[in-house]
Amino acid sequence: MSHSSVTPAEAREGWGWATFAGPRGGPTLLRLVTFGQVRLCYTDSGTMNIFDRKINFDAGLLSALGSLILMIWLMATPHSHETEQKRLGLLAGFAFLTGVGLGPALEFCIAINPSILPTAFMGTAMIFTCFTLSALYARRRSYLFLGGILMSALSLLLLSSLGNVFFGSIWLFQANLYVGLVVMCGFVLFDTQLIIEKAENGDQDYIWHCIDLFLDFVTLFRKLMMILAMNEKDKKKEKK
Repeated sequence: MSHSSVTPAEAREGWGWATFAGPRGGPTLLRLVTFGQVRLCYTDSGTMNIFDRKINFDAGLLSALGSLILMIWLMATPHSHETEQKRLGLLAGFAFLTGVGLGPALEFCIAINPSILPTAFMGTAMIFTCFTLSALYARRRSYLFLGGILMSALSLLLLSSLGNVFFGSIWLFQANLYVGLVVMCGFVLFDTQLIIEKAENGDQDYIWHCIDLFLDFVTLFRKLMMILAMNEKDKKKEKK
């Protein structure tokens, strides 16, 4: 496949659902994927509250709402040299509130075993690096077909998480974690290649690209951290 620049018409034909223009010419439905990731992270925190009352639901809710507001503000602010500092500030605020949202889950894991955190971080860094390199060295646009599949899977995970708030099933919760981890690995492949294609077509909004990859990394970290925590908790129960 040629590595020359892709025209807008070719991009529309090759990218399918991901190429509907948004307010700044970017793919609106791609942004919906990102919103889905935020909601999924928040839902995981809320679902975790069922299994351990130490999780502070209010903190997770407020940080999620704050992150969502900053994300919408960032998305509504056009990318230009004049707005660059403002958008970097919004990015920093979004990252801060996302970190605050991780606080209850971090507290839960530390209470079980503090070594979970560095293990989860190193594992996330390795997974993210490997899948990013795979996307970079793979044939151009070879992973863009995953967009629709990943969006559908994310929607199902969101529905199952919401449903589990009422069912309280530990099995469904664990299945959501493992499937979610696989889905987020797919998003690393998809987002990396889509960012490359957007850049090739003149989209130099690196701040929004950072949001995509940052959310991929954070969600991977959350999933892996909770998987390790649940496994450690089960081991402690077996010893008793």
